[in-house]
Amino acid sequence: MITPERKQQVIAEHGTSKDDTGSPEVQIAILSERITNLTEHFKTHAKDNHSRRGMIKMVSLRRNLLDYVKSRDVKRYEGIIARLGLRR
Repeated sequence: MITPERKQQVIAEHGTSKDDTGSPEVQIAILSERITNLTEHFKTHAKDNHSRRGMIKMVSLRRNLLDYVKSRDVKRYEGIIARLGLRR
């Protein structure tokens, strides 16, 4: 679970303005934060398959958003990948 304070931090870091929650950069950054938190959760709760299914959906959504950005603007895509430290 991502705290509201942390979510506001992520929006401030990756958004174009203070209230920018809809841009792909912000959505991808928030999804990445949630995926990271769930990955840590699975280190202690290996059999939590219900949450694992949700994480797989989040990974798929992030992948679709990254593909969308890549189809529109490759430099913007590369910037997102570099800032978040994602493998591709």
